[in-house]
Amino acid sequence: MTQLAALGGAPIRTEPYPAWPVWDQRDIDAVTRTVESGRWGGFPYPGPNTAAFAEKFAELQGGGTAVPMMNGTITMEVALRAAGIGWGDEVIVPAYTFQATAAAPMAAGAIPVIVDIDPDTLCTNPAAVEAAITPKTKAVIVVHLAAQVTDMDAITEIAKKHSLIVIEDAAHAHGAQWRGKGVGLWGDFGSFSLQSAKSLTTGEGGVLLIKDSYLAQRAASIIDCGRPKDLAGVEFTMGQNYRWSELHAALGLVALERFPEQFAERAEMADYLEEGLSAIPGISLLKHDLRHTRRSLYRYIFKIDSEFFGVRHDIFCQALSAEGIPVDTGYPVMSRYDLFQPYLSHLAVPSAFPEYFQFDQMSFPVTEQAAETTSVWMGETIFRSGRKGIDDLVAGVQKLAKHRDELAQLG
Repeated sequence: MTQLAALGGAPIRTEPYPAWPVWDQRDIDAVTRTVESGRWGGFPYPGPNTAAFAEKFAELQGGGTAVPMMNGTITMEVALRAAGIGWGDEVIVPAYTFQATAAAPMAAGAIPVIVDIDPDTLCTNPAAVEAAITPKTKAVIVVHLAAQVTDMDAITEIAKKHSLIVIEDAAHAHGAQWRGKGVGLWGDFGSFSLQSAKSLTTGEGGVLLIKDSYLAQRAASIIDCGRPKDLAGVEFTMGQNYRWSELHAALGLVALERFPEQFAERAEMADYLEEGLSAIPGISLLKHDLRHTRRSLYRYIFKIDSEFFGVRHDIFCQALSAEGIPVDTGYPVMSRYDLFQPYLSHLAVPSAFPEYFQFDQMSFPVTEQAAETTSVWMGETIFRSGRKGIDDLVAGVQKLAKHRDELAQLG
């Protein structure tokens, strides 16, 4: 008789994991007050809710000026434009991330130069960044991925040596710290998403965290149609309406109230999960760098030994999901990503610089192994399910290890 749920056996877990986002009367009251105020949109920028959220978000990360805007893709485009980066400039990005990281430079007129990732953390590889630098390189966008943080000591040293702007794509890393300092404050800009799945969410939205007050002024001007933000009111930019609404900001203020407790719960359960997973044959955990002093659990990755299990990670994820444990294979390699097809955009960048977009000639071995063979991704909801939810996940993986001979039938 089969044991795996994917082949007709009984699943490990039948209870769903907690829903996200969570909400209560505080959200309703906050939105109601905003509706009744008559101040719904983002003009004049910033509205009172937006200003209050910006101040509290900067406090959460430990400093800088927070500039909220429509989403966490525009944040990266605005950062590049605020720094004067545009037509023909090269911006280094990792091969393992959501398509927005590579699309944002194109929106600013720049060229995304894709590099491979670190095998221990699956984050941006500093050595690959330095190897890709040319006289046209003006910036690097590093990605803090799935409870991991890029080696910011190495990145900041490289950036200083080559006079590069550093943008931290911290869409996965609200509240995370590197050597006791909040992510987003190591580079020149920190880009955070508030999209509906994120561990700090307002449905849609983004925040650009900026250390330099002049760059913050420029960013705020760009998202407010170019209106001056300097004290004299004379410095215009070429901007668009990327303002954030007061309704989203109202939700954000409540989300910030909940966040510390949710953050602590997720971190505690991640430690508990690792105790269980580390004892299972065929499973390996990503490296936990001791300089990464506070980790944020939006997504979490562990790796499988595909030879031990006899299948690649897509079959493993299919089987574990059938056991009632929702997991997936994560991002594709950027050069093979259906959501990243520059020539379909009709932007001038790929037409003017076609040599940068010959994806069939690109190879990113570490990313390819992670994206196509070994990585198993899980969402933050598992870390809000208590020890029982973690125990079920571990039991599901143990079951697949014990009955790995059956997994081949799913191939």
